[in-house]
Amino acid sequence: MGNYSADKIRNITLLGHAGSGKTSLAEAILYCTKSIDRLGRPADGNTTMDFEPEEKKRQISISASVACCEYKNSKINIIDTPGDFDFLGEEMSGIRIADSGIVLISAKGGTSVGSEKAIRLLKSKNVPFLFFVNRMDEPNADFEGVTSRMMERYGNSVIPLSFPIMEDGQMTGIVDVMNRKAFSVDKKSGALTEFPLPEEYNDRIDELQERVNEVVAEADDALMEKFFAGEPFTEDEFRHGVHAGFREGKLHPIYCGSAYMNWGVDFLLNCISKDTPPAGKKPKLVATHPDGSTEEVGCSVDDPLAAFVFKTIADPFVGKISIFKVNAGSLKGNSTVYNATKEKEERIGNVFFLQGNKQIPATEITAGDIGATSKLAITETNDTLCDKKRVLEMPKIAFPTPCLSKSIKPKNKGDEDKIMSGLVKLMDEDRCFSVVNNPETKQMVISGLGEVQLKVLVNKLKEKFKVDAELGDPKVPYREAIRKKVKVQGKHKKQSGGHGQYGDVWIEFEPNAETEDLVFEEKVFGGAVPKNFFPAVEKGLQEAVKKGILAGYPVVNLKATLVDGSYHDVDSSEMAFKIAANLAFKAGMEQANPVLLEPISAVTVHIPEEKQGDIMGDMNKRRGRIMGIDSDEDGSIVACEVPTAEMSDYATDLKSMTQGRGWFTMEHVRYEQAPSEVADKVIAAAANEEEE
Repeated sequence: MGNYSADKIRNITLLGHAGSGKTSLAEAILYCTKSIDRLGRPADGNTTMDFEPEEKKRQISISASVACCEYKNSKINIIDTPGDFDFLGEEMSGIRIADSGIVLISAKGGTSVGSEKAIRLLKSKNVPFLFFVNRMDEPNADFEGVTSRMMERYGNSVIPLSFPIMEDGQMTGIVDVMNRKAFSVDKKSGALTEFPLPEEYNDRIDELQERVNEVVAEADDALMEKFFAGEPFTEDEFRHGVHAGFREGKLHPIYCGSAYMNWGVDFLLNCISKDTPPAGKKPKLVATHPDGSTEEVGCSVDDPLAAFVFKTIADPFVGKISIFKVNAGSLKGNSTVYNATKEKEERIGNVFFLQGNKQIPATEITAGDIGATSKLAITETNDTLCDKKRVLEMPKIAFPTPCLSKSIKPKNKGDEDKIMSGLVKLMDEDRCFSVVNNPETKQMVISGLGEVQLKVLVNKLKEKFKVDAELGDPKVPYREAIRKKVKVQGKHKKQSGGHGQYGDVWIEFEPNAETEDLVFEEKVFGGAVPKNFFPAVEKGLQEAVKKGILAGYPVVNLKATLVDGSYHDVDSSEMAFKIAANLAFKAGMEQANPVLLEPISAVTVHIPEEKQGDIMGDMNKRRGRIMGIDSDEDGSIVACEVPTAEMSDYATDLKSMTQGRGWFTMEHVRYEQAPSEVADKVIAAAANEEEE
């Protein structure tokens, strides 16, 4: 496959709800363009795009994947994205490098949450898109009902530019609205054969063409005058207007067919190659120089190199594969480039085009095109590779923040390091999860966007890195504190041949709301405790506050003042005073009304307005306090403060309460006294753990 100019390359991202047929459409496009010689099926696990073992097993896409094909002297790069919300980051990667998007809609159900989300993302990134009403081969396919609801919902910009010819509830052909032509569809091969346009479709075509003319007129003042004067547009004017309308988001054409049966796919391809903007016409991107100044980068092969890595595959056999889009210049194989993000040079080996996991060798990848290379030493997703003559960073993908946390541990003891190294490698592939070793709870905690994603990661650990792991609930980091001021003695005295040990302190303990950290002061008169032992007393207390007496959690908001004590010329030592301080701490905690504190998180929930009541009711059940309600263009924003322990499965619950429309952010704000029923459970659980 040779190099194409940017004006002949189209980067098309497929988007839509899970199960709407994106992978099947990618397969049909590759089949129509003779890139593959038979149609694979997701259910059979033999599609070009779903090549990961997890994708074959689950029969869903998990990663964004890329395939290239040639059609009528142009090159089309297809980016197939997952529809499941747990893999939203993959969808964002696909949109980031797209020139246009195809949103798949089911002919049975119409627009769904997944398609709405995709449309919002496309609009926010100013990526033009069209619709493909899929699954027209299935019983009860209702193109008219689905499209009329879409036109009602999204307004004048949504216009069918093809519609199905139906006989006895079955699609038998397609009408081309733009060219007033009719085609029959061969049921087995999907081949189109033109036949005279039936008279009955003329009124519908007139009405739809009039709507297109309105959009076209809006794209150009001269055309607007012609339109109001009732003069027909020339073919050139019409095409120019359609291109401008589509590019500016004023026109979202609807096409129809069945990806599974390959009906209407060739027609769709023809429209993609004629009406969607090529890579060379994509608006310039604003890149940033190291000094913070910016520059607009256009898609020109004559400019210095600027390539953006939007996806990484961690392959245990091939190593790391970095997939990139060249925004300017060309990236040549066996060359040295500059990684502007890491501020280091990177050696490039072979470069290639991708067709799923098949590599098509290339000598260089030029502006507007998508390619890949393997075994890069420092480059990761979101990095920019450039020429040292022009150092700049392309805008990054703002990946969603992980919000569901689970503990992860090996099934076989001693495999902790294996889990961590496997997850670090998988982090190259998926930027929407994080993993931390929590020293306090002694747990490894993995956070992601949802349960499916985390389960997939566990399975990938097993498949790719041969380590068995299991997920559990992460421990909540509780705290302990005291409620009243007490003065106690801690005395350590031991006599056993030779030097004995002697340390004696009187310490006042009191609550201190100013800071969570231990505050230590000394007010010792007359040298009752020599100054050189003060640091030992403080050190003893610093160690002691790490483990409270109720359930072994760290003690916070504590002030300790050393007020008195005694010492022995020979037997006193730093160690003795450290032990004495520890004894005083335990005695003081017992007498000072110790309480358990629970962490409180500030949570901001973004939801459709009609779900506001459900979300607030659910927050009350979680002992949450509503702090305020706001709104944005997508719905309501509910701000609350909630005990962190009540939020462990919130990501999953919110998804089901809002059918995937809701999302939230969460951060720790402070500690508050836990209600007695909560404290009793936590203290009992800690006691059981001690016994074990």
